[in-house]
Amino acid sequence: MGKIIFYEDKDYGGRHFECNGDCTDMLGLLSRCNSIKVTCGCFMIYEKPNYTGHQYYLCRGEYPDYNRWMGTNDNINSCHILSSVPGSYNMRLFERIEYGGQIMDLMDDCPSVMDRFHINDIFSCNVKGGNWLFYEHPNYRGRMYLIKPGYYRRFSEWGGRSARVGSIRRIMDY
Repeated sequence: MGKIIFYEDKDYGGRHFECNGDCTDMLGLLSRCNSIKVTCGCFMIYEKPNYTGHQYYLCRGEYPDYNRWMGTNDNINSCHILSSVPGSYNMRLFERIEYGGQIMDLMDDCPSVMDRFHINDIFSCNVKGGNWLFYEHPNYRGRMYLIKPGYYRRFSEWGGRSARVGSIRRIMDY
């Protein structure tokens, strides 16, 4: 079980909301979110309700303002607790939609998709094991997307605005 506390003001001030698991809609609970404490577990937090909009990965720690979680504003309206996935980390990437084109297998972190695979765009993927994060830019920067085990026929299925993936990281710290 996890625990995350959302605060309306910076440095843990103002009204707060405690959550021990998933929350699809926090709109009526807080008017904004400027700081967060994660006391147990790891979470994905989302800018909009129903796990949509910008996504941010948070593990145990304190985040006194939204810049600390790479946030772009004070809008956080849903959260999802991450559970460990048994087995090894394994992902198959494709350069075209619906599993077409070049096939690339990945079992570890990749700080630069371009350096490793000589492409900038991932259009589809099959995650066989582990939870992963796609980052828009190399070296784990920019917008991030949670990728859980399953089939993603096109980038929009993982919430991407484009197929651009600059780096990929395994989620290992539960």
